[in-house]
Amino acid sequence: MLSRILIIEDEAAIRRVLKKIISEENEKYLVEEAEDGLAGIEMISKSDFDLVLCDIKMPKMDGVEVLEKVKKLKPEIPIVMISGHGDLDTAVNTMRLGAFDYISKPPDLNRLLNTVRNALDKKELVVENKLLKKKVSKKYDMIGQSEAISNIKSMIEKVAPTDARVFITGPNGTGKELVAHWLHEKSERTKGPMVEVNCAAIPSELIESELFGHVKGSFTGANKDRAGKFEAANGGTIFLDEIGDMSLSAQAKVLRALQENKISRVGSDKDIKVDVRVIAATNKDLRKEISEGKFREDLYHRLAVILIKVPALNERREDIPLLIDFFSEQIGNEQGTVKKYFSESAIKLLQDYDWTGNIRELRNVVERLIILGGKEVSENDVKLFASKQ
Repeated sequence: MLSRILIIEDEAAIRRVLKKIISEENEKYLVEEAEDGLAGIEMISKSDFDLVLCDIKMPKMDGVEVLEKVKKLKPEIPIVMISGHGDLDTAVNTMRLGAFDYISKPPDLNRLLNTVRNALDKKELVVENKLLKKKVSKKYDMIGQSEAISNIKSMIEKVAPTDARVFITGPNGTGKELVAHWLHEKSERTKGPMVEVNCAAIPSELIESELFGHVKGSFTGANKDRAGKFEAANGGTIFLDEIGDMSLSAQAKVLRALQENKISRVGSDKDIKVDVRVIAATNKDLRKEISEGKFREDLYHRLAVILIKVPALNERREDIPLLIDFFSEQIGNEQGTVKKYFSESAIKLLQDYDWTGNIRELRNVVERLIILGGKEVSENDVKLFASKQ
């Protein structure tokens, strides 16, 4: 695969030398030229380049201006600045503005080629990371075109860019964690961590240590200092799933974290500042829990700035054909097999089921039918293998 390299330099002789050196180094380097900054910006805006080498002192537009414009246009392109002897201070400053590196005139052959190789390697890594992130994101796709799901997606688009706390409710297996992941990935915190805590899965005596960390000797088994989930989520998002199962003492500490943006580890009086967006979820009726004294009302109001209710699958049956198709492709990829299709009558039968286990149950049934059914999953296959008994 060719690597496209653009040299922006107003001195024709230097352009020719740089082009000759780089082109002869590797036949996969396709080198193009621009005689000034304006011409360079125009070429970059119209085409994709893997690397830009840019002179600092040029007429019409200097290298610093080019760097700033490219970083806005296409921030993933590495830019190497070309500096004359008197431009070294400026060249160093361009590193703070996002330049990959700088080379001096006249260029040292080895230094130039090493810089080109390293810059192209970085570009390739950035692209790979973006593709990987897209693959990871696909895991959390929200499948459906029903009014209920469309409303949730619309709400996410409005709420995600803010730092507002979001409270997600809905029965087990409906995909509350998908909503939380979408909120994070579409937020300004997407480069930060997304830390998930299943409050129902952690024993009540350990939940405070899990959330806020502990210091050595604070309780039996605390052999060393340990950071908690709130510290791990600093700069990003923490998702407190099944928060209705959290102990009252842990609720009090979470409330303080939300009020003061600081936490303290178990066994320590030292405050630790944290910058965390909190998203919470539950399948419980928290109003009932509050009336029974099992959940703090003040914490509920702190968490429930924005409320999102995820519907049961029985309330959005029109999405079932799309979900079946999605799961069939996903399961085929996981098992390394060809995607298996479902007949219209099989899909209709599945739409009529009572999905008490919601989307999680549907996925299990689809996987069972793919394994046990025929080349195309038929209505008879559904009757034989989709029983929930």
